[in-house]
Amino acid sequence: MAKKYSPKMGKKELDLLTRLSNALAVSGDEQEVREIVYAELQEFKDSMHTDAMGNVLVSREGNEPIRPRVMVAAHMDEIGMMLIKEDGDGLFEFVVIGGVDPRQLVGKPVIVGRKHVPGVIGAKAIHLTTKEEREQELKVKSLRIDVGLGGSKLVEIGDRATFDTKLAVLGPSLRGKALDDRLGVFNLIELLKNAPENIDLLAAFTVQEELGLRGAKTAAYHFTSDIGIAMDSTPANDMPHFDGEENTTHNTKLDGGPAIYLMDGATIGDRRLVKWLTDTADAEKIPWQYRQPGRGGTDAGAIHKTRAGVPSVSVSVPQRYLHSAAGLVRIDDELNTLKLMHAALSRLDRSILNPQEIK
Repeated sequence: MAKKYSPKMGKKELDLLTRLSNALAVSGDEQEVREIVYAELQEFKDSMHTDAMGNVLVSREGNEPIRPRVMVAAHMDEIGMMLIKEDGDGLFEFVVIGGVDPRQLVGKPVIVGRKHVPGVIGAKAIHLTTKEEREQELKVKSLRIDVGLGGSKLVEIGDRATFDTKLAVLGPSLRGKALDDRLGVFNLIELLKNAPENIDLLAAFTVQEELGLRGAKTAAYHFTSDIGIAMDSTPANDMPHFDGEENTTHNTKLDGGPAIYLMDGATIGDRRLVKWLTDTADAEKIPWQYRQPGRGGTDAGAIHKTRAGVPSVSVSVPQRYLHSAAGLVRIDDELNTLKLMHAALSRLDRSILNPQEIK
């Protein structure tokens, strides 16, 4: 019988998650996170390489004669910005990469490029704007990243920028940038370090998820897997309504445990895998919730359409303020997500893929 795994958020684990969250890895420039993955997994892999897209593909084989091959994906990239033109005096025009709300940008401290040059996203001060200007929708083209006169010599066109938000512990919560999906990256690293022996664990640390699940498509083609799982973070729409009425429309909520997907904008979760996850959670007394159908998608949206098809499902950590300068998650939700994934993989066998269960 497999030894029970009880994940924790001790000093060592928090240090790893801090380095992952604080790294700059906007889509198309995931190198900083890639380096952390390589450093952490040197002793915990049977094979590891970077493919042409930049995905880090890691395998760890089990020891049972007949083993399910399970691809688990977590994306390394984050939303952010790219410098596209210098206006002089340390001011740079930029475009956003991924789903960024322009309302989130003004006045935010940022870091730019692999040297983490500090800057700020600037716009006209309120003293200098007209009433008409204040009533207009703020557009990215009217904003600039200001790195100062000295900073302009340290950055160049094409550099990525992201929010300068350091991971912090707020009581039972974690606040940080890029927790979508550095939580998934952290969990996948921990799964590889504590890999169940009844499966072949095929880990894909993917690139460019925020631009359309691009890395997952090639990663899934590389792995010939029986099952695909995306580990991500999903918006928690659990804030009180502004009018004081009860919020009954949440798709997920904090303190509800890992969110198991029924359907999103890119995937319908395989019913066999959904049942396998919920049955495991109930058996292990792990709190869980359904991620209610809605917009968005995870790497499962690319995995399930690969080759002749791969039964797939997604599991996410609920998070408030997704795709902003600072997201908020509960530590217990994060640890229970990791606990559920390990417990479910540890009890997996090929019988779960009985074709009769599709009907």
